[in-house]
Amino acid sequence: MNTPSIMQDTAVPGSRVSRRSLVTGAGVAALGYLAAPATAGPAAAAPLLVNGGGMRQRPEYHFSVPDNWKNDPQRPIYVNGEYLYYYLYNADYLEGGAGTAWRLATTRDHVSFRDEGVAIPKFSNANGDCWSGSLVVDERNTAGYGKGAVIAVVTQAPGGKQAPYLWYSTDGGRSFTPGGKAPVLPNPGVQDFRDPKIIWDGDRRRWFLANAEGRTLGFYVSPDLHSWTRVGEFVRTDLGLLECPDIFRMTADDGTTHWILGTSANGNGRGLPATYAYWTGAFNGSAFVPDHDEPHWLDWGFDFYGAVTYPDHFASCAENPALRRAIGWANFWDYPHNTPTLATDGYNGDDMIVRELRLIRAGNGYRLASAPPAALSAYVGSTHRLGDVSVQGTKDLTLRSGAYDLSCELAWDPAAPPTNIGFELCRAPGGGRHVAVGAYLPGRYSYVNRRPTINPTGGESQTPFDPAAGKLQVRVLVDRNSVELFVGDGTVVHSHRVFPLEGDNGIRLYSNDGRATFRRLTIREITMS
Repeated sequence: MNTPSIMQDTAVPGSRVSRRSLVTGAGVAALGYLAAPATAGPAAAAPLLVNGGGMRQRPEYHFSVPDNWKNDPQRPIYVNGEYLYYYLYNADYLEGGAGTAWRLATTRDHVSFRDEGVAIPKFSNANGDCWSGSLVVDERNTAGYGKGAVIAVVTQAPGGKQAPYLWYSTDGGRSFTPGGKAPVLPNPGVQDFRDPKIIWDGDRRRWFLANAEGRTLGFYVSPDLHSWTRVGEFVRTDLGLLECPDIFRMTADDGTTHWILGTSANGNGRGLPATYAYWTGAFNGSAFVPDHDEPHWLDWGFDFYGAVTYPDHFASCAENPALRRAIGWANFWDYPHNTPTLATDGYNGDDMIVRELRLIRAGNGYRLASAPPAALSAYVGSTHRLGDVSVQGTKDLTLRSGAYDLSCELAWDPAAPPTNIGFELCRAPGGGRHVAVGAYLPGRYSYVNRRPTINPTGGESQTPFDPAAGKLQVRVLVDRNSVELFVGDGTVVHSHRVFPLEGDNGIRLYSNDGRATFRRLTIREITMS
């Protein structure tokens, strides 16, 4: 079914430097833009962090920092019916200042977030600013700060020596106090010793910690969060520096239970992503044994780094073993300062959409399948159901939007397939600038190509699929400065940051060298107002 009112036929077209040095905002003041310093503390709570509010580049429905800078997400925790999301924040970034605090936002639906101000100010003590770590709710009072105290184990690096330090909160995670001057896990004399990720090991009734140590993830256990004993490790020498480890257990769609070990890794040297790598396997409290040598990847795009996952909760507050969520930083350390939002909106720091993760049986193993949050449907302003749209060449939609959720099934005749099927999104009025999203059948891959638009580095991400099936389900989230492609069952996702100009909001459909049908093409415009 065609809807002529919003489409028209057109002509057929021709066929790493130190992370710590990068958060100082070096060179940013040269833009000639200085924002007012942010006020720390819960009293400075602002309204929503999403919703562009008339700003030119800020995303409509993705999380963004109120001002200045954000980088690594910290794993959200569930307290009193809401999720507490902390992230690394630098209030002096635009002035060229160094260091990061832990800033807090809260959410109940994983789409809309409320700013709650800074929970751990930077340079709070002689141990320096706070980097990545993790939080737990100490329901059993193992650490001695009271039942239900929120414990954060945070990387600090006095004198450049990285180590995990304990902080605690007795006000529901709104503010924190250092739990001593010494690290709870002393650095044994290595350069990289950071990003501690802690879980409660219920089978053995003790705490477990995974620590990033260069090309090794060190494993430790503790009865009280204060004293830790090394019990094992996981080593990969072919994925660059390992950061932001993650470990959790899930129930798959067939009812079986599995452990997953994840880490932010850099597989670029092997033609692999530099995002969140993960393995399914077995865990005995001390060692993780993977089911497969090669990692799976939660994202194949260029901008899903430092990602964390966190459990979903039932109304009873119990964890849902079959559903988990993930949030990743919409940036990468190769180009962290390369964004026009510094000049247009006075900030640098967005996240990709929070995902719902489910573990599914796939082939001879198990994979994490991603989907946008179900609550996104509550923010749909207008829905355009275009039906089945047949395309040979191109069709331009008259609908123009900068923030939407597009879904359809691309279909073709396997006996007479076209060569290239997809969309030009974020399309300039003249067509020269756009992001191409689709499937190249001779190459047997789906792709996101951001080269034709303004972007940090150019490039195209690709993932294999079988064109013989004659169809491919796709879902694309577009939000001003990001494009996210979910392919098929969601085991493949491409996340990219892009920098279209304000008027670059057109949509073109294309099917080159043959006909394709865009089945059940639906575009839902998203608004937070």
